[in-house]
Amino acid sequence: MSSQDVKNAISGVLVVDKPVGMTSHDVVESIRRGTGIRRAGHTGTLDPRASGVLVVLIGPAVRLSEYVSASDKRYQAIIRLGSSTDTFDANGRFLRTNQPVNVTQEEFERILKTFEGEIEQTPPPYSAVKVGGRRAYDMARRGEEVTLAPRKIHVYHLEVLEWAPPEVVIDVHCSSGTYVRSLANDIGNALGTGAYLVGLRRTKSGRFTLRDAVPLRKLQEAFQAGTWYQYLIPAAEALADWPAVELNPDEVEEVRHGHRVKAAVGAPQPPMVRGISTAGELIALMVPAIGEDGSPEWQPKKVFFTTDTKRGA
Repeated sequence: MSSQDVKNAISGVLVVDKPVGMTSHDVVESIRRGTGIRRAGHTGTLDPRASGVLVVLIGPAVRLSEYVSASDKRYQAIIRLGSSTDTFDANGRFLRTNQPVNVTQEEFERILKTFEGEIEQTPPPYSAVKVGGRRAYDMARRGEEVTLAPRKIHVYHLEVLEWAPPEVVIDVHCSSGTYVRSLANDIGNALGTGAYLVGLRRTKSGRFTLRDAVPLRKLQEAFQAGTWYQYLIPAAEALADWPAVELNPDEVEEVRHGHRVKAAVGAPQPPMVRGISTAGELIALMVPAIGEDGSPEWQPKKVFFTTDTKRGA
């Protein structure tokens, strides 16, 4: 097997602590150059001014993207009260400034609680959302009217971490697709003071937190030293909170060829499970099925041809 074939077989997750000033795409390109693996992608954009957890899938693991991207996120957001901008963050043009902030922490927290639960949120006009096939931010920069439809999101929890008006630091636990910039702007409107986002750090993406993340600079040093594999997390761990079904060697071969395997009679059958080899390798994502004899089976939905890449290998 050639060295390129070996690289093509590598599959897993790199959890990066993205620095301020880089785009998420910049980080992915850095990883592609460092690993020599072109097949790589992140699972949730962080704006250049934001830092924190960026989950990057490499090799066959990129096929997990639609599932990992849908995971909930957690942020520490710094919001400045008393002003607002057209981008809802510090990059924009000020629409109003120096409004009086006669708000107590108790009043702020009461308003904050009204944004918890399932709510409708309108994305910022300067966002990557497409309108008629065009990016909203391209239209906004050209001075075109941008009308974005609200979308349903879920805000699980909001909490004040630091109260130092006009700046407030809050913890945001939310569903994928939530714009924290929009949340800051909407909070400002509800308070009547205006508000915009001045700082954002993602502390959690799905099951991965800052404890799992390696600073990009440190990862780049590991690329140079050839030791980056120590940071590679097995693909199976990307969905570690999903139920798993262990497959014996014969079943692994069946599943890898797209064939169904028997499920334990009477065992729970969630909508989707991970099919894991006895070595802990992710073989497939599988869904429940019924065999010709009426017995329960697992049908492969997405199959992965990967090597067993344990941390430290």
